[in-house]
Amino acid sequence: MILWKRHGLFFGAGALCILVNSGGVSPLWITGVLLLIVGGMMRWSLTRWQRPTSGRAPVTVRMPVKGRWVALNGPATRVPSHTHSHAQTYAIDLIHLPTEGPEAPPFTRVWPLAHRPEHYPSFGQPVLAPADGVVVATASRMRDHLSRTSLPAHAFFYLESFVRGLGWPCHLWGNYVLLEIGDGVVAGFAHLRRGSVRVAQGDRVQAGQQLAECGNSGNSTEPHLHFQLMDGPDSATARGIPFSWSYRDDSGATHIGVPEDTTRFTPHTTQLP
Repeated sequence: MILWKRHGLFFGAGALCILVNSGGVSPLWITGVLLLIVGGMMRWSLTRWQRPTSGRAPVTVRMPVKGRWVALNGPATRVPSHTHSHAQTYAIDLIHLPTEGPEAPPFTRVWPLAHRPEHYPSFGQPVLAPADGVVVATASRMRDHLSRTSLPAHAFFYLESFVRGLGWPCHLWGNYVLLEIGDGVVAGFAHLRRGSVRVAQGDRVQAGQQLAECGNSGNSTEPHLHFQLMDGPDSATARGIPFSWSYRDDSGATHIGVPEDTTRFTPHTTQLP
């Protein structure tokens, strides 16, 4: 697994060989192609390894936010919700939708190309511990970049995502907190605001305690919270774990589970556990 995690190095070396090659189909070009193939096979094998076993019951935790939010890219709509890679099988993205106040800038075709993260209601929202646990890792130095909410910026985002995927997991996660909540289950919080992390490795936290703030670091198109559970602290080799929340949708109905995509909801006041 240690070698397989380094598939990005094979991709990078292969691409470099092809780019510097000036002799047509030369030994250097062939080497580059072979490295790309090897890197692709390593990535494919690792992703297959990260497919979780079926039949595991969802872990019931509290919602890691407060206020009104909308669910996107969640496991209630499809599985895997993102991809099996990086233990994202059951991951979900959350965007803050306040009942009052300014709305997020809309997606545009051309102009403006991007917006500062401060223009989005999600930016700076508290991120809370979903259960009692111990902090196993944090990062908080990556910048909060501009949004990718226009067609040119979105095209750039796909190229950016590919490049980030060749590097270490932190390039995708941005600023993050990993929290071990018992029985080997680790909760991951990604794209956090730079400098907002309030905990450190080894800290014991209680359910509902603020860990950080929502940001726009890492592989993110606009400020939001990426949340997932996994069976280990290394997302490059861990497997995703399903989870459930107690929440209330905009009609007032209470649910235990995960909201479907585009569902607007708030945490239930008597959250479990």
